[in-house]
Amino acid sequence: MSETAKNIDLPPSGEDTEVQDASSREVSQGLSLRTLQTPGAIPGYQIEQCLGEGSYGSVWLAREVRTGKKVAIKFYARGRGVDWSLLSREVEKLAVLYTSRNIVRLIDVAWDHDPPYFVMEYLENGSLAQKLEQGSLPVEDAVRITRAMAQALVHAHGSGVLHCDLKPANVLFDASGDARLCDFGQSRLSTERTPSLGTLFYMAPEQAVLDGIPDARWDVYALGALLYQMLTGTAPRRNVGSEQTLQRATTTEERLAAYRRLLEESPRPVSHRSVSGVDQRLAEIVDSCLERDPQLRLANAQIVLDLLDQRDRAKSRRPLLILALLGPLLFLAAMFWIAESAVPRVVQSAEDNLASRALAGDSTSARILALSIHQEIVTRTEELESEARSSHVQKIIAGSKDLNAEQLRDLCRGTAGPPELADSYRKLNQAKEGDGDRHPDRSWFLTDVEGRQIFRNPVSEDLKESTIGKFFNRRDYFHGKGKDIVDPIPKGSISPRKTPGVSAAYTSEATGQYAIAIAVPVWNEEKTEVIGVLGRSLHLPDLLDRWEKPLHDDATGADQRFLALAQIDSEDDSLFLLDHNWMNPANMKSHMERGSKSKEPRIRISTEQSQHLLQERSTATYIDPIAKLDPRFDGEWLAASYPVEDSKWIAIVQERRDIALKPMEDLRHLFYRSGYFAITIFSVMLGVFWVLLRRASE
Repeated sequence: MSETAKNIDLPPSGEDTEVQDASSREVSQGLSLRTLQTPGAIPGYQIEQCLGEGSYGSVWLAREVRTGKKVAIKFYARGRGVDWSLLSREVEKLAVLYTSRNIVRLIDVAWDHDPPYFVMEYLENGSLAQKLEQGSLPVEDAVRITRAMAQALVHAHGSGVLHCDLKPANVLFDASGDARLCDFGQSRLSTERTPSLGTLFYMAPEQAVLDGIPDARWDVYALGALLYQMLTGTAPRRNVGSEQTLQRATTTEERLAAYRRLLEESPRPVSHRSVSGVDQRLAEIVDSCLERDPQLRLANAQIVLDLLDQRDRAKSRRPLLILALLGPLLFLAAMFWIAESAVPRVVQSAEDNLASRALAGDSTSARILALSIHQEIVTRTEELESEARSSHVQKIIAGSKDLNAEQLRDLCRGTAGPPELADSYRKLNQAKEGDGDRHPDRSWFLTDVEGRQIFRNPVSEDLKESTIGKFFNRRDYFHGKGKDIVDPIPKGSISPRKTPGVSAAYTSEATGQYAIAIAVPVWNEEKTEVIGVLGRSLHLPDLLDRWEKPLHDDATGADQRFLALAQIDSEDDSLFLLDHNWMNPANMKSHMERGSKSKEPRIRISTEQSQHLLQERSTATYIDPIAKLDPRFDGEWLAASYPVEDSKWIAIVQERRDIALKPMEDLRHLFYRSGYFAITIFSVMLGVFWVLLRRASE
């Protein structure tokens, strides 16, 4: 026995398991040096090609002359010694198992041929090892193949035959795609006490010895390893490190000892549990087959087959069980609606939570915010257009041509000026003050066709700081070219805008916050030329303010969930913040004084997160760029975005991950409290209903 299986190699796909003694190895070494030649003629068969060659000989594809049926012929290199015993052993087992549909069938045998051979079915769809070269299999395919192998083992064990070398290379597929077990060269009768070494990573630990007594649980372990590999793509505990450990062993005894240590010291394989589609029952079948202790392992293949059948029955019962679960829950939900005491509280709580969470979701809130900002811009633009069409605006433009800055200031303040012109200024001042419950504009202004400001509300009390009478033809709101022109422009050298629009965002010198101007052209009575530009300016935080307060409640707080506004940088398509909960006047002024040399310091969102917000419109791991300036905004956030129509703005709603679902938890607790009494009353009835459904499903 000390010479049995002197060298056990790692199991590459399709390699025969070595179990030769010293003399047989000498024969095999001699054979391996011979050039592969077609065996001699076999009566009744036409040999076509070699399918594979191993230590003991080769397997050839042949065609039966009379029927044209393809068969596989296994030739043994020598008709004596171990080769003869292996031939007789395999033929003996295949003859016993001839009636099994799951085992490759024996057709013919020639004991006296040189070399000896036997004829078996040819399965043209290859082996499982070939399929696994492409990776793991779908779960149900793996279960189907495992079931077929379990049935083959049940038949074999029932006939007193232990396979002892189940591995992917020994599983073949017939024309229908059904799995068939082959290669019984290492098999033993259940009454034999002769050891049999299988293939590393498929052998049970108690099989990996030179004096092991064959046991049905060896095949159970190999079946579990086979199923594990089909689910994960690799044999259990097989990796680069384990292979190197085994390859360092120089003798069979050392390699077997190293393999046993590997099984004892390695943690239980768990990769199959993370495979999609592997349920708890299937995972437990794998674990039970791969138990290192044979006493804890499943005793035989029939138990594996029974457990697979139980899993199938459980899956078939699942719809009924789901019905049994959903039915009572739906019935209980209906009772909640009927109960007069619970309904008002549930409805009120749901309404409060939905209102406080901006229609129950950041994505919805961001979309609502973007649409609201767009609608607010449209509304304010339409108001300007309506005012621009009024006669008093045209009178102001026509009557202010010869007035100086001081006269224009007096008209804006309503303290002096021609009566007819003063009345027009009064009407325009009244239009500016008519914002209603909205946040008021920062200012209204009117320029003539050359860009000279002839009206502004409010009027600066300091004559030096007053903008009335000055030229603003370089400003974007006047010409609508997308950005301010840096260099001074002579009056009359650039045309005023001809369409309504929103200016590029700019930093307010007074507050440090971003502001915009909405501007519309003023046409003459004939609608043939633009005679001026009417505009209104406002801080961007003021634009968002009316939607900010409803977004958070006392439980979340203003710094836990809030709105933000960003703009796409046309240079690199990244985002920079225009408004944020932190960007109040005090913080922005401090930020400008602390380190920024630019008049418009930009707080940029990282490129990666900008891409998420622009392309996917959401990110679950948003890092607030303000965290670099204020630790209150540190940590991970949820952020959802939506583009504002007709602009380069992106509306953002962000909230902390750890409190994102708090309202839903509160709502769930409320349901529990409100439904406690109803659950108590109907618990017995629902229990009976559940039991009846389970019995019906069985």
